[in-house]
Amino acid sequence: MKYVIAIIRPERLDAVKRELQKLEVNRLTVSSVAGYGAQKGHMEMYKAMEREANLLEKIKIEIAVEDNFLQTIIEAIKTGAKGEDGYIGSGKIFVLPLEDVIRIRTNEKGPDAL
Repeated sequence: MKYVIAIIRPERLDAVKRELQKLEVNRLTVSSVAGYGAQKGHMEMYKAMEREANLLEKIKIEIAVEDNFLQTIIEAIKTGAKGEDGYIGSGKIFVLPLEDVIRIRTNEKGPDAL
């Protein structure tokens, strides 16, 4: 099993969800986060003064998947997150090993609990 974490632009969330729904992925966690990557933030106006805004608003998507489904999930996230522009800041996908999953209600473990 793998744990997939994707950091994407907020305006691409609906597109990523649509791509995942095509694969019948109905279990995911979405959080609002802030950070920066290669673009190092941006400049913005605040009370008529320009200031550097180091942390950009992003969306974090987390999905636990079986190994044989991993590449399909990654491609769906990439398709939705990149869109037609694909410019700097489109996001990152991290894949981590997932040791175990336990469904609290039924005590199912491993892939059965996904």
